[in-house]
Amino acid sequence: MKILIVEDEALLAMELESEVEEAGHEIVGVAAESKQALSLIEKTSPQFAFVDIQLLDGPTGVDVGRHLASRSIPYVFVSGNLKRIPEDFAGALGAIEKPYTMNGLQNALEFIDTIVNGEPQSVTVPPSLVLSPNLLAALSA
Repeated sequence: MKILIVEDEALLAMELESEVEEAGHEIVGVAAESKQALSLIEKTSPQFAFVDIQLLDGPTGVDVGRHLASRSIPYVFVSGNLKRIPEDFAGALGAIEKPYTMNGLQNALEFIDTIVNGEPQSVTVPPSLVLSPNLLAALSA
């Protein structure tokens, strides 16, 4: 998968980038603020994105997420405060709460990969991933 990372904390972004590449995916860009993220979305056409809610230019991750959703690009929020996620999850598949473990991230990425590729092999959701109500309903159907 071609993945975009939208994260303002440089160390977390590097750690996430390393884990995603180790799992066999390609990083198409890393953005720390919304304008940069929107530009990268247009330039790179990612297949998936990890999006933090609080970016360098404020709590603009939700806006980035809504833009991704409008382009039918699946994404998950990665946030230290899941209460800041809108009730409709702004079109996100779900969320991963910070701090996360590397094992938890890897399990979530494997699950997400099956969803994005349209091949959910199991409805067992890893504990590290909070699914949006829409995805939960779709998987239960």
